[in-house]
Amino acid sequence: MQLYHRELGEGKPLIILHGLFGSSDNWLSVGKILAEQYKVYLLDQRNHGQSFHSDEFSYQAMAADLLEFVQQQGIRDPHILGHSMGGKTAMWFAAQHTDLWDKLIVVDIGPKSYPVHHRTILDGLLSIDMDALSSRVEADQQLAKYIPEIGVRQFLLKNLARNGQGFQWKINLPAINENIETIGEGMEEKEITHKQVLFIRGAKSDYIQDEDMTLIKTIFPGAELATVEGAGHWVHAEKPQELLAMVNRFLGV
Repeated sequence: MQLYHRELGEGKPLIILHGLFGSSDNWLSVGKILAEQYKVYLLDQRNHGQSFHSDEFSYQAMAADLLEFVQQQGIRDPHILGHSMGGKTAMWFAAQHTDLWDKLIVVDIGPKSYPVHHRTILDGLLSIDMDALSSRVEADQQLAKYIPEIGVRQFLLKNLARNGQGFQWKINLPAINENIETIGEGMEEKEITHKQVLFIRGAKSDYIQDEDMTLIKTIFPGAELATVEGAGHWVHAEKPQELLAMVNRFLGV
């Protein structure tokens, strides 16, 4: 099944993959700037945004979705940029299809396994009674019982869509909830490719630690690490100009 996507600009192809609970909208501002140099493809991964819903939700499945997208669109040697879950999808794709991409950028996630740390978010989202929900304000009030950070709630509630007189989730919440442990799984610890790979982390994020470079270098010997000062996990939202400078430097613009 085809993934929903947005196309911007002209030039060498650059595919961008969002993270968990996100969508292509999250990268639209950055994508518009990158589209001055590249043909940018902003994708909604399965169970997110405007793409299809499926009970199957794994990196194997999402990497297969990306392969199908690349083949259907006739894309040759794209650069691939992925954030968080999208970064892990990109790494899985890169590992399985080393000849189908040029350069890889992974934003604030490593190839290691991660413990489930979205349980509170999922509990908050699942606590909202969609049948009785009358407004976004009401949804925000219910979600605040679980998530005090207003910015996080605003991000999550972008997944709330009008459905006639009521609301529905754009994300496939049951599938995400059922497979959340799978989304934390790590990659096999073996060398994949010497191609150029850039890992970008937020200085205030704990997703990529200094000691993680041992595993990263084992799998991607040609990898380098860049740190965005003052940024947490949402690097592209918190420090877009700094991120763009690193991306353009790595891609050779």
